[in-house]
Amino acid sequence: MTTDRSGSRFYGRRIGRPLRAGMQALLADQLPALRFDPKQAVAEQFGNTTNLADDLAADLALEIGFGGGEHLAGLAEANPTINFIGAEPFVNGVASLLRHMQTRNLSNIRIWDDDVRLILPALPAAGLASVYIMFPDPWPKKRHAARRILQADMMDILAQLIRPNGQLVLASDDPTAKIWLLQTALAHAQFRWTARRPADWRHRPPQLPATRYMNKAEQAGRQPSWFVFERCP
Repeated sequence: MTTDRSGSRFYGRRIGRPLRAGMQALLADQLPALRFDPKQAVAEQFGNTTNLADDLAADLALEIGFGGGEHLAGLAEANPTINFIGAEPFVNGVASLLRHMQTRNLSNIRIWDDDVRLILPALPAAGLASVYIMFPDPWPKKRHAARRILQADMMDILAQLIRPNGQLVLASDDPTAKIWLLQTALAHAQFRWTARRPADWRHRPPQLPATRYMNKAEQAGRQPSWFVFERCP
C-alpha cells in the first residue's frame, strides 16, 4: 500500500517480476514521449492544435487499469480515429503496452503510469466518449471493499467526464466484482444499463477485442460478464 500525491491510498501492485533488458529499454526510450501530461491540454498531446472541445469529446476514451495493455492496444488499433488514455500503475503492464504499441505501430495512446485519480481533474468535462474498467482487482474480502476502484464518488466523477450518451464499459470474471460493479453503476442516476437480455452481459460485445486473459478465464471455468452503461442525456 502506498499514498499517492493526492493523499489517497493506493493498494495495487507497482511492480512484478524483474523486467528484461528490452522491456526496460522501452520504458526508458518510449514512455517519456508517450506519458500523459495532466498539465498540458489533452488535445495537444495527440497532435490536435485546434483545441475544439466538440472534436475532442467525439474521439477521446479512457481505460482505467489496462493490465498488460492487450485490450487497450486492440481498441486503439481497431479505432485509429479515437485517442486513448490508458492509466496503469503496474510497471510491468506499462512495459507490455509499450511493446504492443511498438509492434502494432500505434500512436493514438497516451499512458499514465500512476493512480488514475491523479489525472481525472485534468480531463475536460463531458470530454470522454467512453471509459473502460476491464477485469479490475476484485478485492473479494468484505473488509477490503473500499479498495475497489469503482465507488460512488468515482461514479460521480465519471458522470462529469463522460459525455451524454457516452459509454461506461465494465467487465469481470469474479463473482464478487461482478456484483459490486453492477450494483455501483446501477445506483447512479446518471447512467443507464443498456442490457435487454442475459446474452447482453454474458457475451463479449463485438466491438471489444478478445484477449488472452479473457480466454484463460473461460478455459478455467470463470465466466466473464460485460456491463455496458450509457451516460444519460
